[in-house]
Amino acid sequence: MLVDSTGMKLCGPGEWPVEKHGTQRRRAWKKLHVGLDAVSGRIVAATLTDHDIDDGSQVGPLLDQIEEPIAAFVADGAYDQTGVTETVAEHTPDAAVVVPPRSTAVPSANAATNPTQRDRHLQHIAEHGRMAWQKASRYNVRALVEAFFSRWKRVIGDGLRFRTEDRRNTEIAIAVRILNHMLDLGRPDSVRVA
Repeated sequence: MLVDSTGMKLCGPGEWPVEKHGTQRRRAWKKLHVGLDAVSGRIVAATLTDHDIDDGSQVGPLLDQIEEPIAAFVADGAYDQTGVTETVAEHTPDAAVVVPPRSTAVPSANAATNPTQRDRHLQHIAEHGRMAWQKASRYNVRALVEAFFSRWKRVIGDGLRFRTEDRRNTEIAIAVRILNHMLDLGRPDSVRVA
C-alpha cells in the first residue's frame, strides 16, 4: 500500500471576510493531512491539525490509522526529516520513503559505507538529475493526492462548518466516507497516451 501525505488549508467560518475587510480578530485555519492508497485512490487515514503544526509530526498519527504494512510512503519536501523516516520504519521496516531531499541537502556521515534511502536519493539526483529521480522513484504518483484535494474542494468545499474540534473531526470523517463511497460507485480508467 502506498501512503501519501500532505496538508490543505481549510478555512474556518468567516475567515474570508476577515481577510478581505480586516477585523480585529482573525480566525485561524486548519490543515488536513491525508493518507491515500495510490492504487485505489481511497483515503485510508486523515488528521486535522492547527495551521502551525509541523507536517512531519503527523506521519505517526496517520500511520496509526493503517493496520496493514505499506509498500511506500510518498510525500512532498516538507517531510524531508529524520523523524519521518524513523516513524515509517517503525510501522513498516522495509517500506520505501520517497521524499524529495531539499536542494541544500547533504549526505549523512556514513553515506559511503552504509547509505540510507535518503543518501541513495541524493546520489541518484546528483548523477541523473531531479526529474530522472522523480521518474525512477515513482515520486510522480504524488500527483494523485493533488487530484484528491481538487476533488475534495469541488465536492466538499474548502471550509469547515463547525467550531468545536470534536465536530470538525466528525465533519472530516464524514467527508472521507463520502469521497471513498464516490470512488466505490465508479472511477475512470486513465491511460497514458504520450
